[in-house]
Amino acid sequence: MASQLDFAGGTFVDGFVADADDSLQVAEAAVESHRRLVIAFVGLDFEARIAAAPGVQVVCRTAGSELEAVADTAVRQGYRGLISFGVAGGLASHLRAGDWVVASSIREAQTVRATDAVWSRKLLGLIDGAIHAPILGVDLPVAEPAKKRELYRTTGAAVVDMESHVVARVAAKHKLAFAALRVVVDPAHRTVPPAALLDMRPDGRPNVPAMLRNIAARPSQLSRLARIAVDAFTARTAMNRVRRDLGPHFGLMDH
Repeated sequence: MASQLDFAGGTFVDGFVADADDSLQVAEAAVESHRRLVIAFVGLDFEARIAAAPGVQVVCRTAGSELEAVADTAVRQGYRGLISFGVAGGLASHLRAGDWVVASSIREAQTVRATDAVWSRKLLGLIDGAIHAPILGVDLPVAEPAKKRELYRTTGAAVVDMESHVVARVAAKHKLAFAALRVVVDPAHRTVPPAALLDMRPDGRPNVPAMLRNIAARPSQLSRLARIAVDAFTARTAMNRVRRDLGPHFGLMDH
């Protein structure tokens, strides 16, 4: 059954879905308050906790199948926007951990979907140093610097993540204002070690036992994991700071 966890007055939908009736209950719970105006789609548990606030419905990638149902019901209840929020891998070589990208568009294979221009400008004005550039959405992690360089050359996207293309599709279908806001967690030159690429638990938290087994089998990746951990701390600190600056509705209230 899908469960609801309240974070700082927002609502988080996790990924335990049994049947269509449960899906309907999740969708209805998503609009329990008319004060909620924004749906935030994230990939990880810590991103969900940072994103949550009064006025925001948070949906984790592990509950991606619920996003359609949530959006469909939310539109009827007056929700106005959908935002992709969280960390991303750097593709542009000048970006470092903690740098922000506000999407000008989302690229997925041969498809390009524009973001809402007014909302995006609002986000750019609220985040010092943020750049306005395309974001690439993919279904599988991008771990090697050579692959990152190739994707930057062929797409022009500044960063890559595994959620924004999903959000862009749903927002377009339901005619919701759409924005994507991502902070770099692994720069373009960084190789992401295998232990950091293991699937998350259903609630979006790291699968620590699986990571430890992977490290025991490949201890040579420890130094790379340490560098990733430092970058992740930098990115998470930047997320907490910027989330406070954005206000409860990710800047959409003044849209």
